[in-house]
Amino acid sequence: MPKTARWAATLTLAATAVCGPLTGSALAAPESAAAGLYAPAALVLTTGHGETAAAATPERAVTLTCAPRPFGTHPAAAEACAELGAVGGDFAALAGRAGVMCTKEYDPVVVTAQGVWQGKRVAYERTFPNECLKNSAASVLYAF
Repeated sequence: MPKTARWAATLTLAATAVCGPLTGSALAAPESAAAGLYAPAALVLTTGHGETAAAATPERAVTLTCAPRPFGTHPAAAEACAELGAVGGDFAALAGRAGVMCTKEYDPVVVTAQGVWQGKRVAYERTFPNECLKNSAASVLYAF
């Protein structure tokens, strides 16, 4: 009997821990509950040297979450989210910065983005001829 009581107590505590945070939103007014809805936007960005992501070893990786608020391990999460939001999550539409002068050396750098943007699955890969051109492609999104 004591073993059954221990299991019951453990299950009760586990259920409270898991379901407890959910009870606050269930008690909220309907209009405030609707204001808290958002489409998820969470990405893992990587960069490495090589011609393709399959051939390159990732040298750096950061997380970037833009909804409900910008955060993650990206050093400038709020600015990166704003930059990506300005192009509607279309990585290919990120315009390069004007006036950047780069050498023509070929040392390919590959950037990848995996995750979800506005509730849609994202799998993006782009290879730049060198680090300078990668850094000029977006002001803060690839700067990590």
